[in-house]
Amino acid sequence: MADLPIRPTDRRRRRLLASLGALGAGTLLSGCDWTKSQGVQDFLGRTEDLTQAAMRLVSSREALAREYPTSAIADTFRPNGSIQPQTDAYQALVDNDFADYKLAIHGEVANPQALSLAQLKAAPARTQITRHDCVEGWSCIGQWTGARLSDLLDRAQPTENAKYVVFHCADHLLGAPEPYYESLDMIEAYHPQTILAYGLNGADLPVANGAPIRLRAERQLGYKMAKYVMDIELVNSFADIQGGKGGFWEDRGYNWWAGI
Repeated sequence: MADLPIRPTDRRRRRLLASLGALGAGTLLSGCDWTKSQGVQDFLGRTEDLTQAAMRLVSSREALAREYPTSAIADTFRPNGSIQPQTDAYQALVDNDFADYKLAIHGEVANPQALSLAQLKAAPARTQITRHDCVEGWSCIGQWTGARLSDLLDRAQPTENAKYVVFHCADHLLGAPEPYYESLDMIEAYHPQTILAYGLNGADLPVANGAPIRLRAERQLGYKMAKYVMDIELVNSFADIQGGKGGFWEDRGYNWWAGI
């Protein structure tokens, strides 16, 4: 795959990311440590709606994130956050190579699903070489292979009430009693580069990087890329899900909209 030129919009987004990275160095502890800085939270909260609206105006619903040549792939894709969920249920899945894994897709759907890893691997797939941008200030390029989320959602047949896709995970971050979760709206969920990845750099997805499957939503920052996805729920509102903000970090002050 040929390397693509950097577009003006890419440069503007990178400048924005650089600015946020500088801010994070002093107060955010960037993305994987929650800060109690009210000033930072207020700033991000004020800009979230404007940023989301602006990004949707300047890019089409299906505008692609940049993809890279194989020569750009990092030797090791950096793991972060949880690297080994400690629950007995998850360890049992690891011990039998995820043979008993089932991905539930339920909620605001007409046809709930329960898909094995083999069934996910048999679904229409996409392979993409993309850059993961973390608000900690680092990035890494990897090759991801996975089932297209749009096809899986079509199987489940979302109802008219479905506004968001929520990803419930196996890991518990920062000792939280409830597991990690994240969410996307229907536009991002149906984006061509939004996949449930089961492969990384030509091999099965390692546990440290989110096995058996992890979300890749390439137009979003790294904290949206939920690992260890166990359950997908389509909902009309986040109100009854944990802190009600649509994600683990969002419940702790981060923006729900993390587009780049």
